[in-house]
Amino acid sequence: MDNDIIKIPTFKSGNFIISKKYKESEISGLLYGINILYKTVADLPILPDWASQLEVELVKRSIFGTAAIEGNPLNEEEVGKIISGPDKKDDIAKKAEQEIKNLKEVYDFIKTIVPSESPVDLTEQEIAKIHFMMTKNVSYELNEPGKYRNQKVQVGDKDHGGVYTPPKCLPDIKKLMEEFTIWINTENFKRQDPVVRAALAHYHLGLIHPFGNGNGRTARAIEGILLRSANIKYVPTMLSNYYYKKLDDYFWAFSLSRKNNDHDVTPFIKFVLDGVIDSLNEIKDRMIFYLRSLVIRDYSAFLKKNKVITQRQHDLITLMLEDHKSFTLNDLMNNPPFNLLYRDVSERTARRDIKKLLELELLDDQGGRYALNIQTIG
Repeated sequence: MDNDIIKIPTFKSGNFIISKKYKESEISGLLYGINILYKTVADLPILPDWASQLEVELVKRSIFGTAAIEGNPLNEEEVGKIISGPDKKDDIAKKAEQEIKNLKEVYDFIKTIVPSESPVDLTEQEIAKIHFMMTKNVSYELNEPGKYRNQKVQVGDKDHGGVYTPPKCLPDIKKLMEEFTIWINTENFKRQDPVVRAALAHYHLGLIHPFGNGNGRTARAIEGILLRSANIKYVPTMLSNYYYKKLDDYFWAFSLSRKNNDHDVTPFIKFVLDGVIDSLNEIKDRMIFYLRSLVIRDYSAFLKKNKVITQRQHDLITLMLEDHKSFTLNDLMNNPPFNLLYRDVSERTARRDIKKLLELELLDDQGGRYALNIQTIG
């Protein structure tokens, strides 16, 4: 498998290795599972409103995740407010807020990419464009948006496989980026599974570390672009959140691949494929939840029409379907939005409603807190 490994001499860092060598026995089963899961998700019907709602939620979580990996202190709720708020041209945002706005611009750009039946080329110009959008209007030491660095940087820490020093000078970085983009755009390489190709692009951009700052975010965005262009839905906007949830494993996967004496990148590819499977399973569960919600909505209407439940009991189910919230008896009587339904009735009546919906298995009792029983049908 020597053709899977390329050695590129550099001026100041010795031979730099570009590798697509991996253990097929550890990867093939994961790729098969991804293929089956993706077909399952693609076959599930989803209403346009649901798809739009899902896309907004996934983008918010992904922007939060990829920013948090790099130390952005804003929580998910704060991120949501920034990306959903109006874009003020004259607004001078704080660094953390500007990072989120830049990420939103990058994700909006990724959404404009039209999937292609044949693998698209990845160019240095596109990588630089993403980095420019990612880091503009933010003051990072020794970073120029869209421009390669010309100074030494260090990556990682002793708790995650040690400190790594990427190529140190501009001539080496220029040479490596040219070789990298030639390599990843070869016809032989483009016949790789698109998820593997995207993972290797992510890995090698991290390894070259061509910019002064924003390398991780740029590499994850490029991974998303390649997945999106291959017509893989949802996953491009979910993987960053998976990486954040599995942050230690993310760093270790990179380190184990980098330090492998045989230049075997199986650990990193396997980690990414595990993330794709996790993301597809989450999407599948969400879509099934939407479908079950639709069935429960119709079932509740049927019960009301046949006078099995009252209008108020039906409205309570509808409210829970809209907000996906659980409640207590106290919530029904005192807290919005539930108390709007129960402001004119007694606590005894509220208890009777809960009992009725429990008997019909529309509610699930979780120790005095009541949740929608989404499994009640089927």
